[in-house]
Amino acid sequence: MSNPFINMSEFPDFAAMNPEAAREALSFLIKEANEKITAIEETGTPTWDGSVMAMYHASHPLFKAWGIVSHLLSVANSESWRELQNEFMPQIVAVSLKIGQSKKYYDILKQVVAKNDVQKRILEKSILGMELAGVALSDEKKKEYTEIATELAKLSTDFRNNVLDSTKAFSEFVTDESILEGVPEQIKSMIKTDDGWKVTIEDAVYVPVMKHAKNRALREKLYRARSTRASSGRFDNTPIIEKLLSLRQKEAELLGFSNAAEKSIATKSAPSVEAVEKMIEELKTDSKSIAEKENAELKAFCSQTVENDEDLKPWDLSYWVERMKEKLYSYSEEELSKYFDFEKVLSGLFNLSKDLFGISVEECSSLASVWHKDVRFFRVKDENGETIAHFYLDPFSRPETKSGGAWMNEFATRRLKEDGTIEKPLALICCNQSLPDENGKVLMRYGEVETLFHEFGHALQHMLTTVDEVEASGLNLIEWDAVEVASQFMENWCSEVSTLKTFAIHSETGNPIPDELIEKVRSSRNYRAANMSMRQLSFGLVDLKLHKGEYEGTPNEFKNKLFDEMMPDTRVEDDAFLNSFSHIFAGGYSAGYYSYKWSEVMSADLFGAFEEAGLENKEEVKRIGKKYRDTILALGGSCSPMKVFEMFRGRSPSIEALLRQTGLKK
Repeated sequence: MSNPFINMSEFPDFAAMNPEAAREALSFLIKEANEKITAIEETGTPTWDGSVMAMYHASHPLFKAWGIVSHLLSVANSESWRELQNEFMPQIVAVSLKIGQSKKYYDILKQVVAKNDVQKRILEKSILGMELAGVALSDEKKKEYTEIATELAKLSTDFRNNVLDSTKAFSEFVTDESILEGVPEQIKSMIKTDDGWKVTIEDAVYVPVMKHAKNRALREKLYRARSTRASSGRFDNTPIIEKLLSLRQKEAELLGFSNAAEKSIATKSAPSVEAVEKMIEELKTDSKSIAEKENAELKAFCSQTVENDEDLKPWDLSYWVERMKEKLYSYSEEELSKYFDFEKVLSGLFNLSKDLFGISVEECSSLASVWHKDVRFFRVKDENGETIAHFYLDPFSRPETKSGGAWMNEFATRRLKEDGTIEKPLALICCNQSLPDENGKVLMRYGEVETLFHEFGHALQHMLTTVDEVEASGLNLIEWDAVEVASQFMENWCSEVSTLKTFAIHSETGNPIPDELIEKVRSSRNYRAANMSMRQLSFGLVDLKLHKGEYEGTPNEFKNKLFDEMMPDTRVEDDAFLNSFSHIFAGGYSAGYYSYKWSEVMSADLFGAFEEAGLENKEEVKRIGKKYRDTILALGGSCSPMKVFEMFRGRSPSIEALLRQTGLKK
């Protein structure tokens, strides 16, 4: 069958991919996968090739095609792709559970003797995964589990689509330019229409407008729209949240857990729910009093200004936080962004990766077809000139068809093929940064620079793996609460002096960023760090409590009470933050949002190794960078994150580096 979803060469032919081709391919691949899985159940052997690899080859073509369908839904969303996903989602779930709930395959796996520690870990994780898929349940309970899993998959998709649609549905049309006073020119250029300016609540527009628009009424309108997304009408996620939590609890109980949080932690590196709660409480203790002091200082600053004649409201916070930052550090975000031309930042990121890890990155867009004209394609070469990986970069916001936020994904993972050759990793990086202006120039906000570095950190861990067993290669098998380590590690380099010097060039004068401004940026890194910490801890705690069932009233009522205690005066009365909290209701972070802080402890400590050696000591930085590549990036999921960390650092992680780097402890 000639079909772009089946007959894939090294790179997917996105130009030929459409819902009709996907429908034909999925129908064929589902039938083929079911037949091959049944054959393994009947004739599979308790050997590595006869079980683990046989199942990989039986299911991978289907799951790869489905992964591309899911990707296109995220970057080229349309009604036809949604219809296709709704049509095939139950069948995909059924195939997944045919594997996960196969008692015959489970019995075969338990007899396999691992040849090495990597295979042993894969087997242990595979067996645990099957147990968490209900392999030991009775036929009646398996049926119930399957119904729950199918419904959960559909609800998560509906949740994501509602967030996208409700974000697209709102815009404020402005015809008087004075209303946009203070908004950066690049943003105004981005939202300009023939008749005025279309202000939206997508990330690339909302964040800078809330920080810089002097018009308080405009900020209030945008804030209320953003904080109540997907909470009414046909895009209302309220009933979906309640169903998701209820079904996740039922699923957990079927498997013998007290609650969904316990089930989630069973696959994480954290030893228990209690250990996570202890970490949150420790960081909360270190952050809360400092956050209160930060807020008092902000109120005092505002009371001295003529413009602010009322109490601070939630829609004022971003604006006045930015004004106080400008006053304290004597620079503005708009001034700073003039040093962050997208092309130069990208080049600086690649140069940093070469210095740290010995790789080179070069564009080769003619090699692969793409899903949008803005998408670019790159190859990664090792020091010997050998190509070791490729990746796509989709940098700009497209609110009509592209999901918000930023993410990294993969289309191919390193593996040793049957013919003895290596299949090269193929990664994807998606961001939602500001669009080019009318001259084609793209100036990045500092936060967008950090996001790009963050997602490239994920991609590096996928692309620089040296593990040959596909099930543990790259990001595979890395416990979810350690998956942010490599990404957050890369963020640290955004404010490192020698890194900034390589790409921070003024877009108009061509002058490099002055040392004085670098020092101001570095000094401001921990501005309101305690409030940022409390925000992340609040998200993690509300997620954990909801999935433990430890809440009264509706989920949003509980969230309001918790947020008011941890982040007072930061919400409107009808705030519906949970209704757009896609991380936990449409992503992989349910009862796992704490992972960002759990990972941040490790990533700060990893960067601490470079700081201790002296960031100006290029030879030492290069030596430690190689060690980091050979452990954190190379070993992927082949052994536990804690073991990999200890290989690099020589000890267990310490919270002290994070507290020091964020200014919460001297």
